[in-house]
Amino acid sequence: MGRDRNPVGSHIPVAGGLAATGIPYARAMGAEAVQVFVANPRGWATPPGSPRQDEEFRAACTAEGLPVHIHAPYLINFGSHTAATVDSSVLSLRHSLRRGRAIGARGVVVHTGSATGGRSRATALAQVRERLLPLLEELTHPDDPWLLLEPTAGQGFSLCSLAEDLEPYAEALDRHPRLGLCLDTCHAFAAGHDLAAPGGVKALLDEVTDVLGPGRLKLIHANDSMDVTGARKDRHANIGAGHIGAEPFRELFRHPATVGVPLVIETPGGREGHAADVARLKALRDEG
Repeated sequence: MGRDRNPVGSHIPVAGGLAATGIPYARAMGAEAVQVFVANPRGWATPPGSPRQDEEFRAACTAEGLPVHIHAPYLINFGSHTAATVDSSVLSLRHSLRRGRAIGARGVVVHTGSATGGRSRATALAQVRERLLPLLEELTHPDDPWLLLEPTAGQGFSLCSLAEDLEPYAEALDRHPRLGLCLDTCHAFAAGHDLAAPGGVKALLDEVTDVLGPGRLKLIHANDSMDVTGARKDRHANIGAGHIGAEPFRELFRHPATVGVPLVIETPGGREGHAADVARLKALRDEG
């Protein structure tokens, strides 16, 4: 096994410029895949970006064979009972999708959100359909990215945290052909999928494939967990240093559903910690 089966990389900082900051950081850690923000992850601003930085970043990633993904801002919630939040979510996600086209991103990751204000899951999912499906229908350009749903750790009134929750969410969006999945190992573990148990990784990936069909898993956020399974806490740990442990990540590389799927880390530790986690995952992949 190797890079062709599963490129391994990291979320990278880009303050100061996608190309100027991001590419050297990716090279320094030996990243084979990258994920970036194209806006403040905790704000609603929709900056246009720099055409020169976009072109340099896209050219460098193409030349070095780095698959690129964008993570949309954390504030986005299509299940919110607050009209202003939903309106801003539409504008923010559209911005990330269009920036994805500009920089050659394969996908844009968005959290699946929650039902706020005491509303029912059915009501919230109806709103997800009303406001999110039109954005999917805008993805008609050959260079448009996939929209990748990222289930949450199960905190609050989460609309989608377990694999079984993906079915009604995908149905609400008509299983759109540009709809995919970003699976976060920490989130899945925290939500109740015990990846550390014998056969736990296989069980989750089998269920995801059964629910969504083959080919929808497009990205894996490879994060260990500071908390036990079922804790519903989104606290990432370095690979092998949390309650998931190293072996389940080796198992990820063996499952047919992960063929060709990049893994990116979102772990603590800055550049040195990230480089160590990327190296650890590469070793687990290549040993497998």
